[in-house]
Amino acid sequence: MSDPTPWIAAEDSGAAKKHAPATLRNRDVILSVLCEVLPAAGLVLEVASGSGEHIAYFAESLPRLEWQPSDPAPAALASIAAWSAGIANVRPPLALDAAAAEWPLARADAMLCINMVHISPWQATLGLFAGAARLLASNAPLYLYGPFHRAGVTTAESNLAFDANLRARDPAWGLRAVEDVTAAAQGFELTQLVEMPANNLSLVYVRR
Repeated sequence: MSDPTPWIAAEDSGAAKKHAPATLRNRDVILSVLCEVLPAAGLVLEVASGSGEHIAYFAESLPRLEWQPSDPAPAALASIAAWSAGIANVRPPLALDAAAAEWPLARADAMLCINMVHISPWQATLGLFAGAARLLASNAPLYLYGPFHRAGVTTAESNLAFDANLRARDPAWGLRAVEDVTAAAQGFELTQLVEMPANNLSLVYVRR
């Protein structure tokens, strides 16, 4: 089960730098998939970068790629900047709302979005694919990570409880079905579904 993003202050910094405990548990398994699906070089846009810990870790692990973090929340943008300070291949974070009709970036060679789909309105997922269709060229990957439902697969009790918790906090949130997400992925093909620890999935979509 993914955490509902409870940030805490990082121990080694001031108030700007936040820490999401789930990051330390999932960053290496996510990186192992990214190493297989990302291009060898180019610009990777992360949508909903949150605390910024993931992109800082990935950028240091994959230095041939240039990384563009983004988030709509001012507190997140400050935390991202703090985590990525001094990492040469991370650009300054962009204020970007996935649901917006226009994004402050014209192109990318790959995109990733970690733990956003279930903690946002459905419109954000629709906007994510619409934005990816504008920015990505043919055969470019869009990587998603998080908990999902699947037809014909029993959902873990922990994910059912997590889904109920999310919907109690905001009725527009909640775990999505892989089939619904894929149906929304206009112009994309789901090429990989990877089982991840703690009942999460990696979904790899490729621009047609």
